Amino acid sequence: MDTLSVRPPAVANAFYPGNSSILRAQIQEFLELVPLSSDGVPKAIIAPHAGYVYSGPVAGFAYKPILSAREQITRVVLLGPAHRVYVSGLAASSASYFATPLGNIPIDQQSIENILQQFDYVQTMDNAHAAEHSLEVHLPFLQEVLAEFTLIPLVVGDATGSQVGAVLDALWGDKETLIVISSDLSHFHDYATANRLDLQTAEIIEQFDGDRLDYDSACGRNPIKGLLSIAPKHKLEIQRADLRNSGDTAGSKDRVVGYGSWLFFEK
Repeated sequence: MDTLSVRPPAVANAFYPGNSSILRAQIQEFLELVPLSSDGVPKAIIAPHAGYVYSGPVAGFAYKPILSAREQITRVVLLGPAHRVYVSGLAASSASYFATPLGNIPIDQQSIENILQQFDYVQTMDNAHAAEHSLEVHLPFLQEVLAEFTLIPLVVGDATGSQVGAVLDALWGDKETLIVISSDLSHFHDYATANRLDLQTAEIIEQFDGDRLDYDSACGRNPIKGLLSIAPKHKLEIQRADLRNSGDTAGSKDRVVGYGSWLFFEK
């Protein structure tokens, strides 16, 4: 394999363990904390992207239901916000694989080529992916809950909900395709303020009213807006799986970050 075609992990040993055995055990621990549900397999999820000690338990609530489709889901469309590099529109990767301590994930370059040709606001921009954690922290969870799958990783920058929605529509697929939206919620408020703000954001999301999401609502507001914009077309029903913050999981309550997990089911 040409090593230049692999996007290496940027935040292993920082956001999550770099040791594969410890990493696998930690994810399994998060999953085991979530009760089994009979609601079926979600078509799309929203889940957080902080360090696992903070947001891992909340992410577990989004990923546990995916286990029942371990063999069925073979393609994952993963969208997260740009934190490190300014992106106009959406940024794809030219890599053939994204690597984590659990192994290499093949990239669906044919699907990426299709959207590059279809949308002038989608571009190949490897530097947007190089240090970005909003996508990477989801990869070990996906590797644990799924068998073999290909990945379409997209960093979302300055883009409208309708633009993101059009790309999601083009990549929608069937039961083999899972949509993952990466987002944290409020940032660095006291515990009570965060609870109030995050509950407001949760209600906005659950009302499919993406236009009301603003800078303080969620860092992944643009990817969320995209999913919400096409939810009616695809007859999606939403279920809140978890809503907490770092004050609940592994931090002080003075200055917290909010996290939520949602499941979207096709009617």
